[in-house]
Amino acid sequence: MSAGVISVCSDAELPEVVALVNAAYRGTDGPPGWTSEVGLVGGERVTLDALRSEIAATPSLRIYLLREPPKLLACVRVEDGQGVHHEPVCYISMLAVHPEVQDGGLGRRMLEFAEAEGRQRGARAARMSVVSIRTSLIAWYERRGYRRTGETEPFPYDDARFGEPQQRGLEFILLQKELAPA
Repeated sequence: MSAGVISVCSDAELPEVVALVNAAYRGTDGPPGWTSEVGLVGGERVTLDALRSEIAATPSLRIYLLREPPKLLACVRVEDGQGVHHEPVCYISMLAVHPEVQDGGLGRRMLEFAEAEGRQRGARAARMSVVSIRTSLIAWYERRGYRRTGETEPFPYDDARFGEPQQRGLEFILLQKELAPA
């Protein structure tokens, strides 16, 4: 596989992003990859309407795509925010690699790209939230320099936008990585 091309997602590409994210997180469109939430959360991980609403409401939100034309292989979402001490941070989310090409370095490439984008925007740290019982995924982020902050957020059991929880006791843990200046 060649290096592929990373670009900013256009509105016309959002349906492809929705399909990719749901395949990677929820196992739609074939067998799930190692990072899926199958057995933890069902339903759609993201919908086109929800994604368009979030983009409209968050001016700094960008979704980046890794494409080996014409196939969309991976995506990542980056947005500006503030840390607990009001320092500039970037929030990284929706990192997804198509299950057919997982475990080939594309997730790492997209994560590094998102961190570099955060640095360019002036972020001092990258933050993300992960469902607490996804231990292999948390370990993957920890190997890339992320640390548990000790902060947690409750899983929104009554909010269908987050899917259909298939077990009790889910919560999000926050991970953070300090970013060297650009």
